[in-house]
Amino acid sequence: MTEFDYDELGLVAGLEIHQQLDTATKLFCSCPTELREPEESARSFTRYLHPTRSELGEIDEAALEESKVEREFEYLAYDSTCLVEEDDEPPHRLDEEALATTLEIAQLLDMDPVDRAHVMRKVVIDGSNTSGFQRSSLIAQDGEIETSEGAVGIEDVMLEEESAQRVEEREEGVLYSLDRLGIPLVEIGTKPDISSPEQAREAAERIGMLLRSTGKVKRGLGTIRQDVNVSIAEGARVEMKGVQSLDDIDDLVRGEVRRQVELLDIADELGERDASVGETRDVTDVFADTESGVIRGALDADGVVYAVPLYGFDGLVGRELQDDRRLGTEFSDHAKRHGAGGIFHTDELPAYGVTESEVDALREAVGAGDEDAVAIVADDRETAPSAIEAVAERAETALDGVPEETRGANDDGTSKYLRPLPGAARMYPETDVPPVDPDASEVETPELLTEKVERYQSDFGLDAGLAEQVAFGRRWPLFEESVESGVDATLAAQTLESTVTELRRDDVSVENLADDHFRGVLGLVADGDLAQEGVPELLTALAENPERDPADLAEDLGLGSAAEDEVREAVVEVVERNSEQVEEQGMGAFSALMGECMGALRGKADGDLVSEVLREEIQARA
Repeated sequence: MTEFDYDELGLVAGLEIHQQLDTATKLFCSCPTELREPEESARSFTRYLHPTRSELGEIDEAALEESKVEREFEYLAYDSTCLVEEDDEPPHRLDEEALATTLEIAQLLDMDPVDRAHVMRKVVIDGSNTSGFQRSSLIAQDGEIETSEGAVGIEDVMLEEESAQRVEEREEGVLYSLDRLGIPLVEIGTKPDISSPEQAREAAERIGMLLRSTGKVKRGLGTIRQDVNVSIAEGARVEMKGVQSLDDIDDLVRGEVRRQVELLDIADELGERDASVGETRDVTDVFADTESGVIRGALDADGVVYAVPLYGFDGLVGRELQDDRRLGTEFSDHAKRHGAGGIFHTDELPAYGVTESEVDALREAVGAGDEDAVAIVADDRETAPSAIEAVAERAETALDGVPEETRGANDDGTSKYLRPLPGAARMYPETDVPPVDPDASEVETPELLTEKVERYQSDFGLDAGLAEQVAFGRRWPLFEESVESGVDATLAAQTLESTVTELRRDDVSVENLADDHFRGVLGLVADGDLAQEGVPELLTALAENPERDPADLAEDLGLGSAAEDEVREAVVEVVERNSEQVEEQGMGAFSALMGECMGALRGKADGDLVSEVLREEIQARA
């Protein structure tokens, strides 16, 4: 990817980090915050959502565009689903545990809590909330974090409710699950102080570390999301939503800078050509006898073909803005938002079964010459006209350069159009929830994970790599508890991190292992009832039988720690069975026989003891 001079381009970027909190109950009701499988749902219901006006009588532009596409939203409800989640009962008071955790986060970000926190409604009619809005409250303001490229200001920290989980996209709408709706979520917004892709990633990593330092945030895929706001001097602010991985942030910033540079170049070229966008029109007759599969399918279903002439756009609709994404792809994104499958345009035709003679007839039908382009949509009689109008509107903005908009992050570092940027009209007060007065006086600032790494090295003697694994892992509270109860620190760390990782790679269902399983296994080792070498086998068995007690299962598997005489008996048997090799090689036979001895003892003996006895027996015969 081309690397730009970001200072010269005037790159300005900011982050919005959304992190789920690991609370017992949801933000405005007493339902649990655990995710469920869709198959566990007990029932479902449907809703249609429409935008509402703000207190000033305004309708948010993003909500208005969303409402242009009539969609049905179905929600999966569970045995734990309550009337608040269904929007059939007013929300309860703001959850105190979530508020306390948010204040901890604010302290780590060096922020000032507000005197009084009011809950607001934020209009959202994409179906992700049954009420048609998301509840959100400003908790703290004006903080700062440090990066290697300078300080990045923190604008605010919001406490809000998580959206419903999208299960399936359907032709008529979207299927959502209510298990995630209402989980407490903090939104951390930085100031636009970020000036390079690398700084954007570093800032996100720093904030993520601070969040995990509380020990009170959820972990795993989907529990944290990053939105990235990017603009360059001659471009416009673009918000990219739903960045799942920190590894993608710098690539997304680079990709967006490239897209804006290309759009500005296209706008300059269109200006020199005196380009314009014509009126949309029905061109179904041009394709009456077409053999193009897509167009033929639409016409056979009593559909139509609509076109828009793009005067002066020839060669520019197919110009690449990002890898495998062109200006025509941008047009197609807008058409898809109105229900179309996509578009065709003359920069890529003839192709897809459309012949050269059909392209000539199309140009003639809309009055387009060789320097012009034409875009078409083939679909049903309602979708095609609205989709081609959306293409025409996007083409108009191409004349000016970069439009302000909200885009969705793709896994390959590119992005796609979602909707216009929301405005102030989407926020208005929530009258059903009383305000609260945040009090940070009794909130303790947690130890940073980076500080924890240093402490694990100095206090417990862990090497740097293992200390970092444990501190940044999700089981550090269990590690500290185990060490405090007398378990060897290195054993506890290796079991909770290295061993679990190795078992996962061997396709062991480690997600079935709970804290009590680890407590039981580590306790057996500490009491001398299980050799360290037997830990992987016992954890594997517990993952397959999570309902079993570790001690009982170890006994059934014969994994009890072997006494020295039992170890010596097993070692002697191995040495005598390989007496010729011992006589010929002496201690050179040690490595091969050590593995055989450990296999014979099946993890019941400590490796150091087996090694000591084996050396004695070999030396006695050499």
